[in-house]
Amino acid sequence: MCAADPSRVILTGENPFIRLCETDDDAYTTNASFWRVLFSPAGPGHVLYLKSELTENRWRIYVDNIAMARWLQSTVQGMLNAETADTAIPVVDAYFSKSGDPRYFWTEHIEAGDDEITLTWYDIGDPLLIHTQPDPQPDKPYGVCTVLVPALGARLTHNGIEAAGQPWPREREEKTLQHLRPRVLRELDGISIGRPERSARRCYPDHAFGAVDLDLIAVLDDLEHVIGGVADDGNFGENRALDQGRIG
Repeated sequence: MCAADPSRVILTGENPFIRLCETDDDAYTTNASFWRVLFSPAGPGHVLYLKSELTENRWRIYVDNIAMARWLQSTVQGMLNAETADTAIPVVDAYFSKSGDPRYFWTEHIEAGDDEITLTWYDIGDPLLIHTQPDPQPDKPYGVCTVLVPALGARLTHNGIEAAGQPWPREREEKTLQHLRPRVLRELDGISIGRPERSARRCYPDHAFGAVDLDLIAVLDDLEHVIGGVADDGNFGENRALDQGRIG
């Protein structure tokens, strides 16, 4: 059996996210999707898609590569959340940095004019390796190879004010991994894949975290959805690869 996936990789990077709400439902008061992209048709870069009571419940987009941000809106990000596909949403130039030790906590920092935003994940759990093929569903044309790293805690601040609500657990039918640090197709570090054990129902908080040194995403062009792994419930630490067209 060939170990190489025949799909075309269209994106590699990280897509940690945070979803907060006051009660255990999907009425999110804060919805944040962060991307650190290493490779895409529109180049590398960072982008934060954010909607919260801290942004007057309006979507804001912070970027250092507008071409990449718009490409994500028209592909993976727009598929994961249709509201973010609207290219009329204003884009703000921003500076991105990070800090922390992904074994314990991780913080992404965004500075844009008078705005200072931080996204922090902590109480980090064991990762999961997920690999899906493109076109499993008509509305999800992308496949993904991703490592999901759940976190028990998360918070988002805007100019020092913390967003209301909290992340809530979500059940997922996934596989348990033994190894902690896979690297996905990153011309970069090579690949080290954890060995999957038998399937088990796991419960994770509704947010995701991805640190460059911790997990990577590879999206295939025949791909399903990329990003951070689980596009629905959110998992901490996801690196994904989308591929939209199968090669060979």
